[in-house]
Amino acid sequence: MKQLKSRSHDLRTLFERDITADYIAEPLQTLPADLEMIEGLVRMDLKDFDVMGVEHQGLITGYLERGVLITPGLTTCQDYQTVFKLQDLVSAGTPLIKLLPLFKQTDRLFVLEGNMITSIITHGDLQKAPVRMLLFSQVTLLEMNLLRLIRLYYAGDSWQSVLKGDRLDLAQRHLQSSQARNQAISLLDYLQFCDKRDLVLRHPDLFVKLKFSSRNTAEHLFKSAEKLRNCLAHAQDLVHDSTWSELIILAEGIESLLIRCEAIGA
Repeated sequence: MKQLKSRSHDLRTLFERDITADYIAEPLQTLPADLEMIEGLVRMDLKDFDVMGVEHQGLITGYLERGVLITPGLTTCQDYQTVFKLQDLVSAGTPLIKLLPLFKQTDRLFVLEGNMITSIITHGDLQKAPVRMLLFSQVTLLEMNLLRLIRLYYAGDSWQSVLKGDRLDLAQRHLQSSQARNQAISLLDYLQFCDKRDLVLRHPDLFVKLKFSSRNTAEHLFKSAEKLRNCLAHAQDLVHDSTWSELIILAEGIESLLIRCEAIGA
């Protein structure tokens, strides 16, 4: 049996060591601290920025949010700034894989380079290629592991009697098409994600070993992972019908499942 050369640990090591917050951060645009607040709001509207930094003597000391209410007696941007809190900040070297969970509870994070705040990361930046690479790698590893488990737990071609007839027919058509081009491998390699999911969930031993709390929970995770894979493959909005919190929880669920998969037959 051909062994997988990629594991979730290898993926985590790559994203911890080489792909960090600064790969998706954007420079934080600023307003002078002594600028009239009304003028500051006009500039934010013109640039369509929801957040801008407040700069005083070359340092960004806080930030402004668009839509702030003007209060009598307060006139400058500095008067209205929100001072950074510890939970607002991340280092530029923070691994991307550790950055994502932080966005379950915030809309933005400000990036420190040394002891200076220079950049910002928002939900929009989570649509960028490095995050998509991470998510797609997780889903791909999961699918590879499903195939490995099927080969381990279904002797010979016994899986064919479990798969629905139309799904088996589809795989056979793909195999025949590849054979005509002298590119065929095995029928099992032409199964779709949903076929692999069903074969794994229908094997009682695998269902127990993967430690799902319920069949509904398992099916929801797999279907969400498949939907995410399709979204990534077509470069679509990652949260067009969900939330960032839901997506990040899904990514954590996929990683946890990957670890359980890899423990079987290791």
